Amino acid sequence: MSRTRNRPRWTGVLAVLVAGGGLLAAPPAQADDSRPSNDELLAKCNNGTKKCVFHPAGDVSIVPGEDHKVGDVAYNCTDDPQTSTRSWEDTTGETNTLGVSLRQELEHKFPFGPVFKLAFEQSYKRTWASEHTETRTTFLNVPPGEVGWVTRAPKIQKAKGTYELIFKDRFHGKRYWYVPFEATGPAADEPSVKTQRSRPMTAQERSMYCS
Repeated sequence: MSRTRNRPRWTGVLAVLVAGGGLLAAPPAQADDSRPSNDELLAKCNNGTKKCVFHPAGDVSIVPGEDHKVGDVAYNCTDDPQTSTRSWEDTTGETNTLGVSLRQELEHKFPFGPVFKLAFEQSYKRTWASEHTETRTTFLNVPPGEVGWVTRAPKIQKAKGTYELIFKDRFHGKRYWYVPFEATGPAADEPSVKTQRSRPMTAQERSMYCS
């Protein structure tokens, strides 16, 4: 008799557990939207946003760029020091966190470039250039039996900050998006560092250029 009376009670408990398990097993609600990539966000700057501004952070820094060879080398096959002229042209470009140029021809795809340039020049009272070309003729002094060349290290300016994008309607679930951004470019108004270098010619070089 006791078993018969207890059976409905256990049946009710099992029904509650099954119902509870069903609620726990239900998949969680999905988020409104995933975060878009920085490329996708910056492509919307002034191209779908209500407002797009760049906020510089900290001071602009001027640092030496990579030292590299420019122009042709000069071989001195004589026993006396020789001076020769070498004309060269060298272009310094820019880099940034997206790996794209901010030049005019790319503004249709990446319209955030003018926003950065304006904010940079207003904040730091400096010119931002996507590239700068230096052309020179250098008098190169080469010791006897050596090969000489010229190296150049351009001056580079670095800036960082944050893009603030405000949308009229929600974009990927939000009206406000922030994108950190860093850029380096040529400091066109700063003189580059030019150095003359030389080393003894190898036997192969001597046979090729001095015979």
